Amino acid sequence: MGFPERRMRRLRRTETLRRMVRETRLSVDNFIYPMFVVPGQKVKKPIGAMPGQFQLSVDEAVRTAGEAVKLGVPAVILFGLPEKKDALGTQAYSDSAPVQKAIRALKKEYGNDLCVITDVCLCEYTDHGHCGVVDKGDVLNDATLELLSKEALSHAKAGADMVAPSDMMDGRIGFIREELDEAGFEDLPIMAYSAKHASAFYGPFREAAESAPQFGDRRSYQMDSANAREALTEMLLDEEEGADILMIKPAGTNLDLIRQARDEFQLPLAAYQVSGEFSMLKAAALNGWLDHDRAMMESLVAIKRAGADMILTYFSLEAARLLKGG
Repeated sequence: MGFPERRMRRLRRTETLRRMVRETRLSVDNFIYPMFVVPGQKVKKPIGAMPGQFQLSVDEAVRTAGEAVKLGVPAVILFGLPEKKDALGTQAYSDSAPVQKAIRALKKEYGNDLCVITDVCLCEYTDHGHCGVVDKGDVLNDATLELLSKEALSHAKAGADMVAPSDMMDGRIGFIREELDEAGFEDLPIMAYSAKHASAFYGPFREAAESAPQFGDRRSYQMDSANAREALTEMLLDEEEGADILMIKPAGTNLDLIRQARDEFQLPLAAYQVSGEFSMLKAAALNGWLDHDRAMMESLVAIKRAGADMILTYFSLEAARLLKGG
């Protein structure tokens, strides 16, 4: 039966009708808010390329996380900037580093009301800016695994609720899982950056985390964005190694892959709306080219519609306010 008997616009006439037949529902429960933690006190340094985002000392991170808790955002993910960097990123697994301090402070303040996730990688901590051990210009896979597991275990001991390895070394999920289990953290989940693509959209993050590579790039270990079958294989391997949640990054340029992964895997699926996606929308809105709130929500709904259960996004607090009606 077609037109004129079938009129698709009948159920679009009012906002109430549109609400009633809406297929994809975005919730505050879907959001994970990234935060950048730095040494010091009372530090709230604006990130130039990411309007409204800041480098935060631990005390300020606790205050900002309090906004998330009040809005119902269930989780934050922490990235750390150390006082000093070296070739092996030793501050990544130091008990006195900003992330470890922030974990303890956040769990003391908010307990189980906030899920504290930690990014596990070395790029913010190495003086060369790469995600692993470097020898003669090459990033060594196997030598890096032990350092990543030390970092994950350090976060676990500080009280993290979940660790999220983002380095893209082969075998790191299994290596970290075994290390955590042997140390008595068998109940600590791992959210794997399984399909993390080499992307131009990470540019603003590198300012925020001060983690730009000092030579070359990361294409020898991050994925080629042209490869979907390879991405699904990466996700399968992480599942087999013990990942509890699979992630795709960036989200906006991989909506097709999110859909394929949702159809292929039963594990919870996360997608990271990365810094460049955030900054593009912010810049367009600040120039009056886009309606900020509508563009923000449309981008998030698209990620959810594609199949993501969780969305890591710098829009978490702003989107939560809209969803809460405030």
